[in-house]
Amino acid sequence: MTRDTWGRVKEQLKASVGQNNFSAWIEPLEFSDLSDGVLTFLVPSVFMGNWVDRYFRDSILHEVNASGQSARRLAFEVRETANEAESPAAPAEEAPRPARAADPAAEAQARSLSAFAQTGAKLDEKFTFSSFVVGKPNELAHAAARRVAEGGPVSFNPLFLYGGVGLGKTHLMHAIAWELKERSPEKRVLYLSAEKFMYRFVQALRDRDMMGFKELFRSVDVLIVDDIQFIAGKDSTQEEFFHTFNALVDLRKQVILSADCAPGDIEGMEHRIVSRLQSGLVVDLHPTSYELRLGILQSKCDYFGQQFPGVQIGDGVLELLAHRITGNVRVLEGALTRLYAHGSFMHREIDVDLAQECLRDLLRTSDVRITVDEIQRKVADHFNIRLSDLLGPKRNRVYARPRQIAMYLAKALTDRSLPDIARRFGGRDHTTIMHGIKKIDQLRIEDRQIEEDIAMLRRALGGQDAQA
Repeated sequence: MTRDTWGRVKEQLKASVGQNNFSAWIEPLEFSDLSDGVLTFLVPSVFMGNWVDRYFRDSILHEVNASGQSARRLAFEVRETANEAESPAAPAEEAPRPARAADPAAEAQARSLSAFAQTGAKLDEKFTFSSFVVGKPNELAHAAARRVAEGGPVSFNPLFLYGGVGLGKTHLMHAIAWELKERSPEKRVLYLSAEKFMYRFVQALRDRDMMGFKELFRSVDVLIVDDIQFIAGKDSTQEEFFHTFNALVDLRKQVILSADCAPGDIEGMEHRIVSRLQSGLVVDLHPTSYELRLGILQSKCDYFGQQFPGVQIGDGVLELLAHRITGNVRVLEGALTRLYAHGSFMHREIDVDLAQECLRDLLRTSDVRITVDEIQRKVADHFNIRLSDLLGPKRNRVYARPRQIAMYLAKALTDRSLPDIARRFGGRDHTTIMHGIKKIDQLRIEDRQIEEDIAMLRRALGGQDAQA
C-alpha cells in the first residue's frame, strides 16, 4: 500500500468515525508498511497505538481492505522525537530501544477526554440565546435557561423543560451549553440525547467497562440530557441514570433535562426518578401564540435573506403562515425555507397566492378544525364532570371554572363569534362569555394550575390559536 492509498483511506475514515475522532486519533497516524497482512503505523506514544487498536481497528481494516489491499491486523511503532532523531545513530547490532511508558495520569486524562468527545452530541451553531425568539408562551423557560447558563451557584437542580415538539426545548438546551462554554471554557459541559445515554450504558455493559462509564458521567460539571422520556421502561438504564443523577446533584453539579411531558406524566418512569425530577424547577413551554410565531418568522427572514439574496417575501405572507401553521415551529420554519428556495429557483417575489400554491400540502394538513362541541367534551372529561353540568346553570366553582375554561378555549381555538359561542353554552348572553374569557386570562397569570390545565387541554385538542 502506498501513502497515496492511505490518504484516500483516511478520507473514508473521516466520514465514518466523525471529524473529532478523526482529528484526535486517525490524522496523527503515519503509514509505515503493509506486509504479510500486518499494517504498521508510526505513532507518538504507546498509549495512542493501544487506543487506536482498541477502538478504531475494525474501521481501519474495513476501509483498507475495501480499497483493494489485504490487512488482517494493525501494528504500531513509536515515532522518534526530534531529540532522538538528532542523536548519533545507534550501532547496527544494538537492539531497538523500547518505547517509554506514557505517564499514567496523562493517559487517564486523554482517555477521559476522548470518551467525553465521543459521547457528547454536536451542538447546533444556530441554537443560541440570540436566535431564540421570546414571547409569553416561553418567557419563563427562557429566563430559567438564562439563569442556569450564567454558571453561578446552582439554585434549582434539575432544570426540567417540557412541552410538545418544536416549541424550543432543544434550542434552549443548546443555547445553555454554548453560553456555559463561552463563559467558563474550563467546565466540562456534556450534552446528549437520552438514547445516546442508553447506548453508552449498553456499550459499557458489553465491554465490561462500567467503571469508565460511571467516571465519565460523574466527572462532568453540567449534564444536559434531551428527551429523557426515552429511558422510561428501560429498568437497567433508569437505575444507572438515577444513581448518576443523584451523584451529580449531591456534588452540586447542574443537571438539565427535557421531555415531551411533565415528569409525572411520563409512562413507565420509576416513581423515585419522577420524584427527583420534580425536586427542581419544572417549566412548561406552552404552545406558541400567533404573535410569537410571527416573531419567529420575522427573525428567520433575516437569516434566509442572507442565504437567498434577492428573494422578496410579499406583504401578508408571514401573517398567513403564522395563522395557518400553528402546531410546530419546525414545520413553520420548513415552510419558510421552502418559500425562499422556490423564490430563488423561480426568480420571483413570493406573494400570498404563490405561497398558498407552494405550501398547499402543509396548509391543508395544518387546517385542523376544532369544534366547540369537541372542546366542551374534552373539558368535561378533563375535570371529571358531566357535560350537562358544564353547560347547565349550576354556579358552584367545581362547574363554573371548567365552564369558563371551555369558553376561553372556544374563543382561542375556533373562529366562532362570541354570540355563536354563547348559544352553544346553553343560550347564554355573549357578555357572559366575555366575562369568562377575561376571568381565565387573569387566572392564567395568578394560578399555575389553571395555566397547566389549559396547556394540557390545548395539546389534547391538537390546536393552538384561532384560525384566521
